[in-house]
Amino acid sequence: MPCSNAPGSDTDPPLEGLRLVTLREDHLGQVVGIEQATYRSPWEREHFRFEIHENRRAVNLVACQGQVVIGYVCVWELKGELKINNLTVRVDYRRRGLARWMLGRVLDSARERGCTTATLEVRASNRAAIRLYDAHGFVKLGRRRGYYRVESEDAIVMQATL
Repeated sequence: MPCSNAPGSDTDPPLEGLRLVTLREDHLGQVVGIEQATYRSPWEREHFRFEIHENRRAVNLVACQGQVVIGYVCVWELKGELKINNLTVRVDYRRRGLARWMLGRVLDSARERGCTTATLEVRASNRAAIRLYDAHGFVKLGRRRGYYRVESEDAIVMQATL
């Protein structure tokens, strides 16, 4: 499952040899493993497959170091708006700037394609993610009560102007 080089950005990746490439079917084993290790109600393989093969608005990327998937980000582009659906880093690679790097690359790329805003939902308890989004210019717009049904947890809705 080799990860080929993607068009570069001026921002250096936080790990040597790290590349951000389009999510492919052969990445799914690792991606689903990361998803299951991270979330109590993870996306299923079929969800990712739909995003890869059927959702024309989806942009799905994986951060690879060699053949190892370190993280992934799944977004939709809808009429000039970027909707961030999933941004996840492997547990053993967290706190190294990977999410910050992936988010920055995704936002820069969306700007280049003409997106003017980015929105997302984040768990109200996920302080690290909220700090990450704050640092990228996202502001809190509101709260979705019970958005994460399994845990009965609220989501904070955030938006950034690109």
